[in-house]
Amino acid sequence: MALRLDGTAQAAQIKEQLKARVETLRQQGIEPGLGTLLVGEDPGSVKYVEGKHRDCAEVGIRSIRRQLPASASQSDIAKEVAALNADPSCTGFIVQLPLPRGVDQTAIINQIDPAKDADGMHPYNLGQLVLHTAGPIDTPLPCTPRGIISLLDAYDVKLDGKQVCVIGRGLTVGRTIGLLLTRKSVNATVTLCHTGTRNLSEQMRQADVIIAAVGQVGIVKAQDVSEGAVLVDVGVTRFWDEEAQRWRVRGDIEPAARERAAAYTPNPGGVGPMTRAMLLVNVVEAAERAEAQ
Repeated sequence: MALRLDGTAQAAQIKEQLKARVETLRQQGIEPGLGTLLVGEDPGSVKYVEGKHRDCAEVGIRSIRRQLPASASQSDIAKEVAALNADPSCTGFIVQLPLPRGVDQTAIINQIDPAKDADGMHPYNLGQLVLHTAGPIDTPLPCTPRGIISLLDAYDVKLDGKQVCVIGRGLTVGRTIGLLLTRKSVNATVTLCHTGTRNLSEQMRQADVIIAAVGQVGIVKAQDVSEGAVLVDVGVTRFWDEEAQRWRVRGDIEPAARERAAAYTPNPGGVGPMTRAMLLVNVVEAAERAEAQ
């Protein structure tokens, strides 16, 4: 029976730990604040942002909400980013992606104050991660990669010397998780694959760990998985269930693949809650760093 890596349960433990840290900061006159900038009304984005603010309420972090219509211009969005940069009550914030068509997402991310980059996606912070292959890092880390490694560590899944196949080349996971996995403290060997990889099935079968972050239902099949591998299902595809009259999600790894695995993350309930928990960690750490200065 494969071990189920419960991200919901682990995220709850992290939130409990954060409550104590937030209370300590509050006693020093500092209240961490998470800001969100939502542009438009994409159902997935709206739901995700609401979840982040519920998390804030659980931990005791101030919620700062800013929202613009889908018709907002590049200049409109940039002004809201500048306002959050200047807001002393906001210790960290995110610009919810994707942004509407025609908006330069990279330019908007570049305008975020790196010290308030709760997603850990600003080029300066990614550059610090590239530079630091060992030792402590005092800049925000990418939430989803950090959440994945934290979840594996919580269940004592060893990565030292393991072959990890990452599927997906997006900035959120694919292009960034290798930077954390190959740090000396983790010491994994990473192969980055994607939908254009010709021998994808072969690469997966050679892996001790598969991290699937494509957003393509069932791209990882049972025959692609070696016996005893660890499966991390990151990709999310939303679909409308006509019978239940509700939105549901499916992951990148077909359920049958779990029968060959030693451990797996459910989807939903695996990586998603950990990503949200790491966002809170980044916000609290930013407040702690500001207090120490």
